[in-house]
Amino acid sequence: MYATIAALAWLLGPVALLGFALLGFFGYLRARRQGLTRSKCVLRDTRLVLTYLAALALAATAGITWNVYGWLT
Repeated sequence: MYATIAALAWLLGPVALLGFALLGFFGYLRARRQGLTRSKCVLRDTRLVLTYLAALALAATAGITWNVYGWLT
């Protein structure tokens, strides 16, 4: 599974990062709304996980914007 995710990230770059970040973000958001407050990941607190995933989505959006801008100029 990790190899497939790595291959998609390598092939699709920021688009894959945005997709996985949004998928994780909305999954954690849904779980938090249902009462989950602790995560099994290193960050533990779901608020930190949501912040981290939002930052990744923002970075991916910046990368996509940068690439599109490069294509247009």
